[in-house]
Amino acid sequence: MNTVTVRVDFNEEQPLRGAEAASPAAAWVARPAALAVTGVLVLLAVLCVVSVLGGGSASHDPLYYVFTVFSFTSVIDLIISLEQDGYIQGYMEFYLTEGEPYLRTAYGIMICYWDGVIHYLLYLAMVAAIDQRVGIMMSIIVFLPGNLIGKYSSEIRPAFLLNLPYLLLPIWAGQRLFQQPKPLPCCTADKVAEEQRKGLHRRPLDLGLILFLLTAGAFQLFRGLVVLDCPSESCFNYMYQYEPYLRDPVAYPKVQMLVYTFYFLPYFGLCIYGLVWPGCTWMPDWALVFAGAIAQAQFSHVGASLHQRTPYPYRTPEEAWWSVLLANSLYTLGPHLLAYRCLCSPGFFQPPVPGPLPTDKKRQ
Repeated sequence: MNTVTVRVDFNEEQPLRGAEAASPAAAWVARPAALAVTGVLVLLAVLCVVSVLGGGSASHDPLYYVFTVFSFTSVIDLIISLEQDGYIQGYMEFYLTEGEPYLRTAYGIMICYWDGVIHYLLYLAMVAAIDQRVGIMMSIIVFLPGNLIGKYSSEIRPAFLLNLPYLLLPIWAGQRLFQQPKPLPCCTADKVAEEQRKGLHRRPLDLGLILFLLTAGAFQLFRGLVVLDCPSESCFNYMYQYEPYLRDPVAYPKVQMLVYTFYFLPYFGLCIYGLVWPGCTWMPDWALVFAGAIAQAQFSHVGASLHQRTPYPYRTPEEAWWSVLLANSLYTLGPHLLAYRCLCSPGFFQPPVPGPLPTDKKRQ
């Protein structure tokens, strides 16, 4: 009988794996909590660099620092989206694995595209405007609750807290901007009075916008019932034949529809009131805010429903592709037309002009 002798050299060093083979610094960063701390330190470092290099009146405006730091993170989001779609490789894989794995979803990729392109250009424009003398808010409102209640809820890590500044700082910035004095529109008192005396039948654009708001409100109420599992046959058919993405377990589309139902639906009703009765001074500002919010939300929602990262059973069917795209495009276009109408012809929304005094009052 032949025997085989196996010699084991216990003094030979065995290869280490993962964090054990890495340097102490890399092993520390590999921890989820440490990764979140590292992200905070990077943002603080960017803020310090901006404060040192910034000069002039811009250095005294806190919004300058907010928009500059956000523009830096927009570039990071663009890198994430390009890497997830295969255009580049090897930049953010570690962060997505250890920090925010839910950014690999179709919805996460689409909000990264929006933040990396549209928001980046807007941040640069606002920084330039501040230096010479909206927003991610909507995606975060949907993204954070969707992460907490969706299928990625078990993968929430401390790096998730890095999203909180994108929720809190836009609120502060918006409040600050709304409190700033606004230049008065170039409308004389006679022009304002003339605009406000016109009946609805003499304002065809406003009449068309009211019809749109009624249609969009009914459409949104229907989609809200769909995600709330209404037993109606029409809701069932719509979910499975037109927008199966609404039942995706990631929960982003469901949260998006609920935000639309509980916030945009009342806003549509208020806009109808503002288009019928003159003197609603809040209309121009809020029309602009909601137009930007719905553009970002619809881009992420529609893009995610068509993206290859969305599982095939939840993607928009090919036979319903054009009808779904047309409906969502019109749903996006209407608020922008409303904002355009409010900003280009604001006389109807100015405070009512007091009428002429009676003769006896004038004599007094």
